[in-house]
Amino acid sequence: MNGLLVIDKEKDFTSRDLVNITEKIFDTRKVGHAGTLDPMATGVLVLAVGTGVKVLEYLNDSTKEYIATVKMGLLTDTLDVTGNILEENKDFNITKERLTEVLNSFLGKYEQVVPLYSSVKVSGERLYKYARKNKEVELPKREVEIFNIELLDYNKDEFVFKTTVSKGTYIRSLIRDIGESLGICCTMKDLRRTRQGDFSLEDAISVENLRNNRIKLIPIEKVFKDMLIVDVDDYIENKINHGAILRNLYDRSPIVYRNKNHEIIAIYEVYAKDNTKVKPVKVFYGK
Repeated sequence: MNGLLVIDKEKDFTSRDLVNITEKIFDTRKVGHAGTLDPMATGVLVLAVGTGVKVLEYLNDSTKEYIATVKMGLLTDTLDVTGNILEENKDFNITKERLTEVLNSFLGKYEQVVPLYSSVKVSGERLYKYARKNKEVELPKREVEIFNIELLDYNKDEFVFKTTVSKGTYIRSLIRDIGESLGICCTMKDLRRTRQGDFSLEDAISVENLRNNRIKLIPIEKVFKDMLIVDVDDYIENKINHGAILRNLYDRSPIVYRNKNHEIIAIYEVYAKDNTKVKPVKVFYGK
């Protein structure tokens, strides 16, 4: 069985928990997920089964949409309400107009400092391990992009916003940075991912349905719907499975090749040394 599953992750489940459940259902170790969600977060989590794990990198590169709830006047070590309180302040008055102005200022690209409690590696060790050992470490920065940000709700000490962001964006860090721009501390209270790439909550099944095997795999070709998909015969399929370089017959790249059974078998890109040829960057059924 090969394909994708979209799960509406519930709170207190880890992404790994849902991978473990899926491995048991399909009796395979070939299960992975795209875009880790913290245990407190809910929403869209895309799982891949079988050869589907080979497309996860393409899903990780896609944009993500979130709805986040923010607690103002609070800062924790994890940048969410599950952490230890570092700072608390109730003496502030932020207007809705000021908040909207600050949110809009984050549109576009900016350098974001990743959270200390994250799985990013520094000198071969994950940041959360530095935190647990109380070891000092310089937090790396990443260029991220905020494509859209919209205030949904606001009251005295909380607000809710929706945002669409690029790969690698930490919403906890974005909330921290919004707070710094407002001149107060802010911490994430709740997070729900509503979309990843072309997959949304409308595609998702519940954890209960997953556990009870009430599921239907989504073909992996949905990931490549905006790419050129070319059907090939057995002869070309055999060449592809052996990693052969092919003639470039098209004016688009990358090219997704599909066999006569409508299975995605490989992804090719233009050969840098000779643009009349294409070479494999991912072969799904190689020999």
